[in-house]
Amino acid sequence: MTAPVVGFYFDYASPFAYLGSTQLAGISARSGATIDLRPMLLGAVFKAIGTPMVPLFAMPAAKQRMMSFELHRWADHFGVPFRFASRFPQNTVKALRMTLGAPIDKRAALVAALFRTIWVGDGDLASDADLRVVASGVGLDPEEALGWTCSEPMKSALREATDAAVRAGVFGAPTFEVGGELYWGQDRIELVEAALQQQLR
Repeated sequence: MTAPVVGFYFDYASPFAYLGSTQLAGISARSGATIDLRPMLLGAVFKAIGTPMVPLFAMPAAKQRMMSFELHRWADHFGVPFRFASRFPQNTVKALRMTLGAPIDKRAALVAALFRTIWVGDGDLASDADLRVVASGVGLDPEEALGWTCSEPMKSALREATDAAVRAGVFGAPTFEVGGELYWGQDRIELVEAALQQQLR
């Protein structure tokens, strides 16, 4: 039987995508699923579908406060570290292009490290210095990795990946895809795993 696939649409700019990303290894281990990492530029998705560029800022104050509580509640629930970034929103274009340029066997580690940089270490994914440190830490040549952030092929790849996300019906991050069905949010992990179990029957 072919292993099921979980598509994971994400942008490092989303704290909820960070939380969802921390569960990918567990989902794979429990189900045998392959994780297909699908970076996208969330701001461009929002623009394409007519959503405010920073939805959090468009929320009423009471809902903003609740969202802050919810982020920490979910981090505690998952047992993962979390710190809301002091630079928010962040420009993640370079980090996304670096992700698309990375070899497949390095990509999962790179994604995890880039997420931790912003949502645990309060780093700056627009900073070449921070990106060099992350690349080196996962065994990539930092100068080569930095080159991907401004290369025309990776610029095109990110545009194409973002367009593909919009065509698929993605409107936020994280979004999981199982068997052609989309599941939005880190709070849909249980439904994602149920869909995977259905495929395995």
